[in-house]
Amino acid sequence: MLNFKLDDDFVLQYRELKPDFGFNGLGQLTYYRTYSRLKEDGTNEQWYETVRRVVEGAYSLQKQHILSNELGWNNRKGQRSAQEMYDRIFKMKFLPPGRMLWALGTPIIHERKVGQALFNCAFVSTANIGRGIEEAVKPFTFMMDMSMVGVGVGFDVEGAEKIEINKQDVEDELYEIPDSREGWVMSLEKLLFSYFAKGFGFNKSCGVKFSYELIRSEGLPIQGFGGVSSGPAPLVKLHEQIRQILNKLNGKHITVTAIADIMNMIGQCVVAGNVRRTAQIALGPVTNSEYRKLKDYSWNSNEEKYEGTMARRAAWGWASNNSVTVDSNTNFAEVAKQTAKNGEPGFVFMDNIRAFSRMCDPADHKDEKAMGTNPCGEQTLESYELCCLVETFPSRAESKEDYLRTLKFAYLLGKTATLVNTTWHETNRVQKRNRRIGTSVSGITNFIDKYSLETLRVWLDEGYDHIQSWDDIYSSWLCVPKSIKTTSVKPSGTVSLLAGVNPGCHFPEFDYYIRRVRIAKTSALIPTIKEAGLHIEEDVVDPSSLVVEFPVHNEGKSLKEVSIWEQVALAVFLQKYWSDNQVSCTVTFRPEEGGQIKTVLDYFKYDLKSISFLPKLALGAYAQMPYEAITKERYIDMIKNVKQIEFHELAEDSVGEKFCSNDVCELTQ
Repeated sequence: MLNFKLDDDFVLQYRELKPDFGFNGLGQLTYYRTYSRLKEDGTNEQWYETVRRVVEGAYSLQKQHILSNELGWNNRKGQRSAQEMYDRIFKMKFLPPGRMLWALGTPIIHERKVGQALFNCAFVSTANIGRGIEEAVKPFTFMMDMSMVGVGVGFDVEGAEKIEINKQDVEDELYEIPDSREGWVMSLEKLLFSYFAKGFGFNKSCGVKFSYELIRSEGLPIQGFGGVSSGPAPLVKLHEQIRQILNKLNGKHITVTAIADIMNMIGQCVVAGNVRRTAQIALGPVTNSEYRKLKDYSWNSNEEKYEGTMARRAAWGWASNNSVTVDSNTNFAEVAKQTAKNGEPGFVFMDNIRAFSRMCDPADHKDEKAMGTNPCGEQTLESYELCCLVETFPSRAESKEDYLRTLKFAYLLGKTATLVNTTWHETNRVQKRNRRIGTSVSGITNFIDKYSLETLRVWLDEGYDHIQSWDDIYSSWLCVPKSIKTTSVKPSGTVSLLAGVNPGCHFPEFDYYIRRVRIAKTSALIPTIKEAGLHIEEDVVDPSSLVVEFPVHNEGKSLKEVSIWEQVALAVFLQKYWSDNQVSCTVTFRPEEGGQIKTVLDYFKYDLKSISFLPKLALGAYAQMPYEAITKERYIDMIKNVKQIEFHELAEDSVGEKFCSNDVCELTQ
């Protein structure tokens, strides 16, 4: 399976070393719950073994590419390079994206060739759905296929009014849905085809009915991607919902709302079908009133208010963050008022995205073909394009030189992901042309507290140039195009927990707080959690889960000390000196700051590519919130009872991180 192996003697040096996981055991628990896979002997990987799997998987992909193109592989250089990458990942100077931590070096990638499983996020446009029946169906099937392997997907509503909908004449085709991801996706394709066909010149709308008998029963294990089966129920519901939407549009054209509904319902289906959350972003023009009202559930409450709207779309509308596309000429007055109410929509500046790399550099118009962003807004993307986000932690570097050296290997890991083919030809074409990656920076506020903002500017500015130099070298070695863009700032969350740093460019909620995480009652991790002295209690929402509490102390500023202006200014700073893609920044604002959103957007509209806002929730807004402020005294009291967590001889497969690696843009029902 793998054609590259690290020297055993080298790896065994790390077996007895304790990984420096962060946040009083939270990072360690996150690792075992999410990324530690079962080995052939039935026990869980230790950190040194996970790092080995990932590094050997990465260098196997490099070696395969080099050999298949007859470019000359040097085993000695490969081993030396791989060992240094291993060391820097093991010490968490940088980390692969969560998808890569879980999937790289496994049969999913190296035997089944499902390359998209390595990637965090994607985007698909509906702008071309009027060109033909295949183009009409593909954005929706792409959404479902990518979501089912853990890729978060952005989409737009540009296809509104471009497809005529015709109700099924007769159900003259029976499709027995195979028990596979491909089978579920194909069922969606056949259903949509039956409603779109007549509008593209087919004689009739050929109906289809489904047999769900081949789909495994609820609760049975799923090989490869992990977890257990949901049974056919979520798919049955999806088919029924889509039929309801499209039947109401019989003889009419597809609407903004219908596009968003179908995409969101796919997200809802995936959540119910073995994934606990979803990640989507919807993009639409700020001038389109129908789009802007998608999440106005008072508007969509009891009856249809405008053509194509279904009552109570709150049942699925939660599946996407919704943002509006804007430019420097936009009047933000009305839309800013809407954002001040509940944080939506966010804002994507497509003119800046297409024209600029870093905002401190002259316009280069590299991304004129860009159509949108990933769900958290940090990656510029064309339609059907994926992104791979590698995360670096400057606050954990020993020096600037040490950080620059880390950037070499972080960049290389991201570049390696671009060598992988996916199962989508449309994706492969754009991936091979752009080779886009996102070398991210996390723990930014930790670094500023430790050093200074000016020191950060120097490190990032030099770091960016350093990556461009290595891109010249490695692109030449691999005989592939240089990456169209190479840097971003993702919101992070899950991966940053491992390293014990603040996520992305975000400030922590509080100085001292309880961080709550959920874990299945059946988890093999629970006895060790109890032995460590951590508080654990019943989940008030999900009876199958328990809630674990971790006491956390943050050095430096917290959100209670930071204004809306300081948060946006930091995002602008990073967009200027680091990110040639985007900066994912969710600005938390107090109620009294909501009226300033328009002014903020007007002031920074020439400097931003994307930005979103989130009203600060009151303490105790709902039970078992992820973060709860506590006093210093309570923190000290709680930490007295916490012992070093030692997980040994576990026998529980990880679930793999689904979608974006973050807490900030995570969506819940």
